[in-house]
Amino acid sequence: MNKAELIEAVQKSLGKETSKKAAAEAVAAVLESIVKGVKKDKAVQLIGFGTFKLVARKARKGRNPKTGASMNIKASKTVRFVASSNVKKAM
Repeated sequence: MNKAELIEAVQKSLGKETSKKAAAEAVAAVLESIVKGVKKDKAVQLIGFGTFKLVARKARKGRNPKTGASMNIKASKTVRFVASSNVKKAM
């Protein structure tokens, strides 16, 4: 599912009186709030859905896929999602 499909699903679930624009604004607001929450608090937990966590990656060695040459990859931060048991059971 991509963002456009998610917006359509949100619009359908909110009912016919909800416009596509309102559904798009709702999806954008939720995603923006998650990004701000992870940045500020290092984690956003949505009970019954899962947790978005800020995780630090250590510097490491890697390989250039084209040349095969060894290269250094800098330390970085990324976001990981850990699904709740409800989501895992639904799969």
